[in-house]
Amino acid sequence: MTATLYAYAFLDEFVLLYPVYALLFADTGLSVGQISSLFVLWSLTGVLLEVPSGAWADAVSRRLPLCLGPLLGGAGFALWVCFPSYGAFAAGFVLWGVRGALGSGALEALVYEELERLGAADRYARVMGRSHAAGQVAVMAAMGLAGPVFAVGGYPAVGAASVLACVLCAATATRFPEHRTSPEHGGGGGWAATLRAGLADAHRDRSVRGALLLVPAVAAVWGALDEYTSLLVRDTGVTEAAVPYWLMLIWAGVTAGSLLSGLAERLGPTGLAALLTGSALALGVGALTRAPAGIGLVALAFGGFQLATVVADARLQRRIEGTGRATLTSVASLGTEVLTIGVYGAYGALGSALPHGTVFALCAVPYLVTAVGVAWGRRR
Repeated sequence: MTATLYAYAFLDEFVLLYPVYALLFADTGLSVGQISSLFVLWSLTGVLLEVPSGAWADAVSRRLPLCLGPLLGGAGFALWVCFPSYGAFAAGFVLWGVRGALGSGALEALVYEELERLGAADRYARVMGRSHAAGQVAVMAAMGLAGPVFAVGGYPAVGAASVLACVLCAATATRFPEHRTSPEHGGGGGWAATLRAGLADAHRDRSVRGALLLVPAVAAVWGALDEYTSLLVRDTGVTEAAVPYWLMLIWAGVTAGSLLSGLAERLGPTGLAALLTGSALALGVGALTRAPAGIGLVALAFGGFQLATVVADARLQRRIEGTGRATLTSVASLGTEVLTIGVYGAYGALGSALPHGTVFALCAVPYLVTAVGVAWGRRR
């Protein structure tokens, strides 16, 4: 299963369109406002479908949405390069949003329960951390290959490679084991009954509610800041040609955080609070430095936040004892999506008046608040 998971994670992120799709939109004639509206449409699709897709995975199959999602994403990428227009881009983002919603929750639930079946649930954080690392290596590889492929064949070649990766990802998903002979919620009722039962589990158990809240509190802010790292790097004075190399340093930090997840699998509340505090301080100091050397601290902070994200997910999976595992994981992802949209809005408002380094430093404050909350929860 782990070999399948790592291959799936790599192919899921090995999309050569990622580094250049904004250029495709601009070359087609879209304004900045139109491009921003596409990002909002993408996020809203995930918000609307996140929880229902998780309930469907609980009621029907975890493997099926993992197979369908990449195919929908590939169809969206094909629309972009074959019919470049605002309508095609919008349709592609909707398909991409559906792809993300189908995979979120279903993947974590499948991996945790298969590990639990094998008596290896305690390895969940290590396994998921390595899968995240595989995806991050794929992103860096796609960034490196996109330029040469684009030089040879332009957007059609980059798009074709992206669609091929999606098809291979879907084929890989068929190799996931799934030892579920029937839907977990008996008594019928389909996905709606599954959704109600999963939410009832969270309502009854305070520890589950706390774990649900911790996931977006850890994952959302730095996940949103990732979209602005190129602007932060450019403000340090490096040339635009050198920006991608500094971004690769940040991604290397994230990858290192993923690979260290196994060591932090049993990190307690005090350790998690310390990790969040240290990462927040590194982010604030590195961003305020406004020099290339500060990017190293930002990379260290992002690595810490990635590590904390995997730990928070593992804490949630350990606390779920009911049958709606994919449903509740999707609820956590929904919270992350909603909070991420809020961070986008806040960054847009602050970034118009303040330097990017200052905004990044301000975004470190919520992590200090979360660290205090985690430590206070331990004392309680």
